[in-house]
Amino acid sequence: MRTWQIERRKRTRHLIELGGLIVKAGIVDLTGDDRAMIYGAFLWMADKLNSEDGERARELWAGKGKEAFEAERPARAHDRTQPPQDRA
Repeated sequence: MRTWQIERRKRTRHLIELGGLIVKAGIVDLTGDDRAMIYGAFLWMADKLNSEDGERARELWAGKGKEAFEAERPARAHDRTQPPQDRA
């Protein structure tokens, strides 16, 4: 496979993962899949990050995201560690 194809697939995967975060956060349902509203929210977020309050926003948003990821992790880890049921 050529280098450009590999890079294109990496980029595509990255974009799909970012879209998954938008769905996971409930943004698609909350906005009724209104692309203009979603884009506007991202523009507002970019403005906030570029403002004098940007560092504070980064800290708050990163903390909230990390908490959400951590809240999901135990449920998935627990599902994998349970031994199979004995059906005898």
